Amino acid sequence: MWGHGAGAYLRSSAPWRGVGYLGGGVLLGVVVLVGGVVGLSLGLALALVLVGLPLLPLLTFAGIPVAALERRRLTLIDPAPPAPTPHRTPEAPGIPAWFKLRLKEQATWRELAYAVLLALVLWPLDLLVLACTLGAPALLIATPAQLALDGGEIRAAKLWLVSDYPHAFATALLGLALLAPLLYPLGAYATARAALARLLLAPRDVELNAQLAEVTRSRARLVDAFEAERRRIERDLHDGAQQRLVALTMTLGLARLDATPGSPLAAQLATAHAEAGNVLTELRELIRGIHPQVLVDYGLAAAVEDAADRSPIPVDTDLDGLPRLPEAVESAAYFATREALTNIARHSDAPRARIEAHHQHETLRIRIRDEGKGGADPAHGSGLTGLADRIAVLDGTLTLASPPGGPTVLSVEIPCRAQHLTDPRNLKKGATD
Repeated sequence: MWGHGAGAYLRSSAPWRGVGYLGGGVLLGVVVLVGGVVGLSLGLALALVLVGLPLLPLLTFAGIPVAALERRRLTLIDPAPPAPTPHRTPEAPGIPAWFKLRLKEQATWRELAYAVLLALVLWPLDLLVLACTLGAPALLIATPAQLALDGGEIRAAKLWLVSDYPHAFATALLGLALLAPLLYPLGAYATARAALARLLLAPRDVELNAQLAEVTRSRARLVDAFEAERRRIERDLHDGAQQRLVALTMTLGLARLDATPGSPLAAQLATAHAEAGNVLTELRELIRGIHPQVLVDYGLAAAVEDAADRSPIPVDTDLDGLPRLPEAVESAAYFATREALTNIARHSDAPRARIEAHHQHETLRIRIRDEGKGGADPAHGSGLTGLADRIAVLDGTLTLASPPGGPTVLSVEIPCRAQHLTDPRNLKKGATD
C-alpha cells in the first residue's frame, strides 16, 4: 500500500483514494440507514392494513444492490478487477425463480448483514476516522482564516490559544505537518475496511465452485442445443430439399426420354439432368457432413470407418470393440476425427494415416497419426480450436503434437460410460449405407 517508502506513498494517489473510499462509505451508509428506516417504518405502518406485508420481505433483498455497489467501490483501494458476484444465474427465467434462488443463497444473507453493519456501525467509524485524520489538521490549517473572520478578536482565537497572526500561521503549519503522518493510519484503516467488505461480499470457494458448475452446465446445454439444431437442419434437408431434387432429377430424366434425340432441347435437358444430379450429390455430402445418419444408427465406429473410406488418402483403422457411447461424445469424437482427416488430406502430404479408438476404464481414447511433413498449428485455422472447446465441455481433452518433419499425432480423450456394445456386423453395414 505504501510503495517503496514514506515519500512514495504520499506522492501516490493511494491516500486520496482511501479518502474517497471512506467518504463514499459515509454517504452510502447514510443513504442505507435512511432508506432502511423509511422502508421498515412504511412496512410496519402499512402492515396494519395488510398493504405493507409484501414490503417487509422485500427488505431482505436490500443488501444485494448495496453489495454490488460496494464490490465496485473496492477498486478505489485495490486497482484489480472488482470482486465477482457470488450469486448464481437462475435456471429458469422469470422473477419468481430469481427470488427463490436468492432466498436459498448464503450470499444474500451475508449481503443483508453487511448492509445492516454499514448502516449502524461502519459509516460512523468511517466518519470518525476522517474527522480525526483530516478534520483536526484542517481546523489547524484554517486558523488564520478563523482569526480573520473573527475580526482579530482574541475571544474567538482563544480556541487555539493564539491571539495574533504569527501564532495563527504557526498553527496552520503545525496542521500541515500533522496531515502527512495522519494519512498513514487513514490508509491502513481504509485497507482493513476494504478487506472486511471483500471478506463478506466476495464469493466463497463453495460459491465459486457452484458458479463454475453452472457455467459447465450452461455450456453443455448450448452444445446440446447446437446438436439438436444440426439434426433439425439435416432432417429438413434430407426430407425436404433432397426429396425435391430427386423428383426434379426424375422429371428431367423422363423429359429427356420424350425429347427428340440429337435435338437442341435434348442436349439442354441432358445438361440440366446432369447438373441436377451433381447438385443432388453435393447435397447428400452436405447432409452427411452436418450430421451423418450412420453415426446415429450405428455409432462412432461405423461413422469413423465411413469417414476413412471417403478420405482421399488411405486410412488404416483400429476400432475393434468400440461400444456405443453417449450421443454428445460420439458426435464430438466423430467431428474431431473428420476434421483431422480433412487437415491431413489438405496440408500434410502424408501417404497414409491411421486411426485408433478404444474405450477403456470409462474413457474414450482416439489417436490419429500421419507421417506427413508436420508443423500443424491449431491457432492458424486448422479448425480444431472450436472442437477442443466442444470436447472440453465433456470434460475431455484434445492435444496435438506436430513437430516439423512429422509425424503428426492428434489425441482425444473423453471420459464417458459405454451404453451398449456395437454389433461388429454393423460396422461394414453402416459404412455402406
